[in-house]
Amino acid sequence: MDSTLYDSTLSDLKDKIKSYPDFPKEGIIFRDIFSILRDPACLKSVIDLMVAKIEKLKWNDVDVIVGLESRGFILAPLLAVKLNAGFVPIRKKGRLPGVCKEIAYTLEYRSDVLEIQEDSINQGQRVLVIDDLIATGGSLGATCKLLKGLDAKVVGCLVLLELDQLEGSKNVDAPVESLITF
Repeated sequence: MDSTLYDSTLSDLKDKIKSYPDFPKEGIIFRDIFSILRDPACLKSVIDLMVAKIEKLKWNDVDVIVGLESRGFILAPLLAVKLNAGFVPIRKKGRLPGVCKEIAYTLEYRSDVLEIQEDSINQGQRVLVIDDLIATGGSLGATCKLLKGLDAKVVGCLVLLELDQLEGSKNVDAPVESLITF
């Protein structure tokens, strides 16, 4: 995809993202990606742009795509199919069967615990982490620590949206890239 078309498509997508002030609490502007995901042409553009970014960064040689609960679950499997990689979910505590490894983390307005099934990643596997948004970097940073605890090689993290004024990528121990910034 040529850079002019790439930039134009990103601009069009950014314009379609709905914003909800004071949700889930006062002072937070919630950026809702569902407005672009329900449009088939927009969804296709998002996946095509993410694949183009992954290829440009040379992150396409991966074994596993990890998606974060819950909106990362939408994008990660679609990218896994495109990259001929497996898909592994990172979920909130208590939602995965079997033996799980967990990590606690703090977000801008709450704390939580994430977990992964211990046998879902093999030692040395190359992993690309996908999520919809990075704000303070709490969940993405915790995910990378969790994966490194399983001896995975985190190639990078790709998010659809980044709230760049919060500088969340500084809290992630892996390269972080985004398609759209607010």
